[in-house]
Amino acid sequence: MGTSLQPMGNLAPGGNLNAYVQAVSGFSVLTANEEQTLAEDLYYNDSLEAARRLVMAHLRFVVHIARSYNGYGLPLGDLIQEGNVGLMKAVKRFNPEKGVRLVSFAVHWIKAEIHEFILKNWRIVKVATTKAQRKLFFNLRGAKKRLAWLTNDEAKAVAEDLNVEVKHVREMESRLSSYDAAFDAPENEDEDSHFVAPAHYLQDKRQDPAMQLEAANWEETNVSSLENAMEQLDDRSRTILQRRWLSDDKSTLHDLAAEYGVSAERIRQLEKNAMKKVKNMMTEAA
Repeated sequence: MGTSLQPMGNLAPGGNLNAYVQAVSGFSVLTANEEQTLAEDLYYNDSLEAARRLVMAHLRFVVHIARSYNGYGLPLGDLIQEGNVGLMKAVKRFNPEKGVRLVSFAVHWIKAEIHEFILKNWRIVKVATTKAQRKLFFNLRGAKKRLAWLTNDEAKAVAEDLNVEVKHVREMESRLSSYDAAFDAPENEDEDSHFVAPAHYLQDKRQDPAMQLEAANWEETNVSSLENAMEQLDDRSRTILQRRWLSDDKSTLHDLAAEYGVSAERIRQLEKNAMKKVKNMMTEAA
């Protein structure tokens, strides 16, 4: 007899995965009558307790499904978490009048959430966006029995089995065989290698005289605009900004508050209003 369905507290697949798997394996499997009673209580009475017990009793099933997707290189804990989301969606939509077990109904929702997670996280660049591509992505890996490229007969067989064109099979096979390259990876010192990181294709314009002149003019314009804006402030506001932001030895709000005989909050308000005025004047001058 397994353990009773008690709350799991902080136990989650994102924490100690082994402890989580052991815990969910200890939850009792519901009999058909128990499941039917709980499902009816949830369906007709919106019982949260019934929903909780249905979810907890099927967490081990999510672990079993998630493990079948280990080959995609994603953390098992993340796959389980996504599968649990699918399980909760299935429990919410389960109709006990259909005469099927919850596990048969939930498998679609569990796999759907895991599939979506894999497609979003398996590669930086999405490899499957259309319905046909998604079907190929998850079936082609299982259809390939070796690491080599598919022969023409094998590609045709896969296409017929999945009801897609052969060219789509070849395209997805190429995507699955590719890999993500770091944008700014160091240059390969191996003379026999033809790989060059994308960043090295870009022209370095840091020493371009035109770019340097533009940067210098931009800086000069900003400095000039700031000086003109500062001159249009009243003496107190200008002094506060200079002492707070432009001086090497910056003053605190409390220093200025003591000097002007006001509260630190009043100095903060004056500073904020002065900064807003300067920003508006510099924007208008641009």
